[in-house]
Amino acid sequence: MSTGVATRDKKKKKKIPYTIDYEGKQSSNYILSQKYSVFSQYKTFNNGDLNHLFFGDNLDVLLYLLNTGYKNKINLIYIDPPFATTFDFINKNQEYAYSDILCGAEYIEFLRERLIIMYELLSDKGSIYLHLDGNMAFAMKIIMDEIFGEKNSRGFITRKKCSTKNYTKNTFGNISDYILFYSKTKDYIWNRPYEEWDEEKIIKEYPCIDEKNGKRYKKVPIHAPGTRNGSSGKEWHGMLPPKGKHWQYTPEKLDELDKNGEIYWSPNGNPRRKIYCDYEKGIPFQDIWLNFRDSVNQNQKTTGYPTEKNIDMLKMIIESSSNNNDIVLDCFAGSGSFLEAAFELNRQWIGVDNSIESIKSIVKRFTVGLDLYGDYVNKKENKQPLLELFDKCQFDILSDNCRLQNLNKI
Repeated sequence: MSTGVATRDKKKKKKIPYTIDYEGKQSSNYILSQKYSVFSQYKTFNNGDLNHLFFGDNLDVLLYLLNTGYKNKINLIYIDPPFATTFDFINKNQEYAYSDILCGAEYIEFLRERLIIMYELLSDKGSIYLHLDGNMAFAMKIIMDEIFGEKNSRGFITRKKCSTKNYTKNTFGNISDYILFYSKTKDYIWNRPYEEWDEEKIIKEYPCIDEKNGKRYKKVPIHAPGTRNGSSGKEWHGMLPPKGKHWQYTPEKLDELDKNGEIYWSPNGNPRRKIYCDYEKGIPFQDIWLNFRDSVNQNQKTTGYPTEKNIDMLKMIIESSSNNNDIVLDCFAGSGSFLEAAFELNRQWIGVDNSIESIKSIVKRFTVGLDLYGDYVNKKENKQPLLELFDKCQFDILSDNCRLQNLNKI
């Protein structure tokens, strides 16, 4: 595998900025100066009044939060917005859940408006994860660079979302979606996540065994690309680093590693460093996620809401980019998977959605609980218990003409 070497030609380093332009693109000042209007709030949800569920247009709610003390206070945002599919979505009971009809420039500006406000809500240590598929992920990558800065792009993650598709005839099976990970600044919360080791992975990754201590290790080069004029470019043990490269450490540090038995010498005198397996930490997560598929079998539990995401994936995101008691936000809350994950991990959560089926799913998740995926097959739902739950919810009316009145008509 070839490795790039940093150029010293400053003219070559100059980067010409670029943006997406389209009809209807509003200025950031205009977006941030808008007035919020109709929505509803439900407080004291599970954890005193630390958690808040809002029913209404998330643009209104985000503006409300911005103007009521949440600016620079949120440490993590995860959003799974519509994917610009131009479809309507129904739940497992064949009831309308939400429309995904925006596409093209309309979709971009719809999401951009909200992202600009989210940027203001994030703390300086905050991060955002934007979950999309191939329809709009690459256009929104440019928008995210505009808002958060290209240097604050921390990852473009590919996730395997479902099992292999064998029925696609004229193209490759579509089994992936994408998560754009950005921080607000260079100083952001990061608790590096690890996968647990299993014996097969350990043997594959660390094939050698140290005869002195019995530990497993792998051998890695002690040189790196690029020439150096300092001590790391000079001789060590009578040899120079390969052409176009330098030692990763000073000769003094290499002597120390060799003395401690951390340098492996091949039969022909080629030095490599021993990297021992850390059994406690496990394997650092990379930017391809293969083990976080969404509901795939009859034995998994779900709310029945469409596009419900894998809760283990959401827990990993929350643990990686926030700390205990931090405020986290999902303003496309859907079934409430992110909110449940946040609650279980002792974060203060804010959830928003404008779908009545979403609100029903979230209330159900936190009160009645989930159903097995298979329970939705040929099952007639009794709506009355859920309506009784709504009567107990006592949403706070934060505007006249509140749309919450529609709850009693379901």
